[in-house]
Amino acid sequence: MPDLKNNGAMHRMPYGFGPTAGPRQGPDLKPFDWSTSPHRLSVAVSFLTEANLLSELLPPGFRLEGDPVVTVELTELSELEWLAGRGYSMLGVRFPARFQGTTDDVTGSFLSVLWENLADPILSGREELGYAKLWCELPPARIFRNKVVGSAAWLTHQFAEISVDDLTEAELFAPAYPGLEGLKSDGTLHYKYVPDTQNWGAAALAHPCLSPAGGSVSVERVRRGRGNVSFFPTTWEDMPTQFHIVTKLMQLPQLESRGAWVAELRGASDLSNQRKLA
Repeated sequence: MPDLKNNGAMHRMPYGFGPTAGPRQGPDLKPFDWSTSPHRLSVAVSFLTEANLLSELLPPGFRLEGDPVVTVELTELSELEWLAGRGYSMLGVRFPARFQGTTDDVTGSFLSVLWENLADPILSGREELGYAKLWCELPPARIFRNKVVGSAAWLTHQFAEISVDDLTEAELFAPAYPGLEGLKSDGTLHYKYVPDTQNWGAAALAHPCLSPAGGSVSVERVRRGRGNVSFFPTTWEDMPTQFHIVTKLMQLPQLESRGAWVAELRGASDLSNQRKLA
């Protein structure tokens, strides 16, 4: 039987085959250099919505902070060292929130859901970090002149579309997620939930997490424009395990535009500074 003592090497299922290479651990069990990779294309659209509806998406211990501004962001990653030069795409939905616990009081951007189109980052991000990751199809964004369009689908059912047009060049600063203007952001907030085995309906563990701001990032290009994001009607037959998520997002009214951008950046963090909150 394998020794379950923690020797510093990270494991995931199937456990018996030994340590698993991933974003925070290479095949030699050493970290990767994230200073110049990956290359990241970010397409983001933000809008003001109703606070009472948005607050329904928050887990225990969280509350809205700042303005109720939702940012939907499509990200295409390439040249990832931990995937031997490959890449994948993500579609995330976030908004400003605050967690107040017994020892921690932090404010940041709460990442309510993050779709990705590759299993490997989904598994490592859910199990190790506590990101609310799901799978979907994310074809390459269509870039034509001064417009960028992306979409998301689950087994051919398209449930979301994001676009930014009338693009103009902007200052080379990494765009900040709107809604916390004038308030300090501690990073990205998450809620890790793992269901218990046999004790159905209960949690094996459930706690908030924080991805502190950081990492070496260089900004190569930023363009701002007019954004649009849509979530489409989705039934249980369309997406049996995710229809309730899409429906909740579709019900958020878009009261006012709060900006849109297309940015190209290089470098990131391996998120080994991720920590639990209490």
